[in-house]
Amino acid sequence: MVKSTLVVRASDALPLAASVDDEQTEQALSEHKQQAKLIFRRIGANSEPRCSIESGAYTLHYLIADNVIFLVITDKSYPRKLAFSYLDELSKEFQLSYGAKVDTVRKPYAFVGFDTFMSKTTRLYQDTRTASAAGASHLDKLNDELQDVTRIMTKNMEELLWRGDSLDRMSHLSTSLRSESEKYRRAARNINFQAMLRQYAPIGGVVFLLIIFIWWRFS
Repeated sequence: MVKSTLVVRASDALPLAASVDDEQTEQALSEHKQQAKLIFRRIGANSEPRCSIESGAYTLHYLIADNVIFLVITDKSYPRKLAFSYLDELSKEFQLSYGAKVDTVRKPYAFVGFDTFMSKTTRLYQDTRTASAAGASHLDKLNDELQDVTRIMTKNMEELLWRGDSLDRMSHLSTSLRSESEKYRRAARNINFQAMLRQYAPIGGVVFLLIIFIWWRFS
């Protein structure tokens, strides 16, 4: 389910709005909200516009649109398609309501009034069955990039914290190319092995039969 939502300006990570979370949620997600701040600092001009970052029992999904980062923390089991449908709804409403003011505000949480829309949308997306039914028409309207969740970059928080991994598109492309290259190499090895079997299997069969015949003849 949807746990917490943060909205910040992409250029300087200035908080623009956030969901109002109860004390229990605040305590449970305190570490993950600190991780979200790390993600905001890592995001740059070349970062992937959509990404899912796994962290323990939760996943942090973010979407970048018009110099604004929308990030939601969900249970790890929550469907990615619903998470990004939720973020897409937030981004469109935020752009309509506050888009022209994003670059000029100076104080944190200047758009605290956006919480009303976030709360209403969060309630809609809390239960996956309700969200799937209510958001079906909206999901149908999403572009191919959003519908194909397999194309959304997935990272692990450990990679970001300890390995200094990047959220850049080129880093994701490099990783994908290495993965594809390794698959091609494995496929090529399999093809070569199968070709060798086809080439030498008949000869090996004849030699084997000859050995059996010699053993039987002189035993």
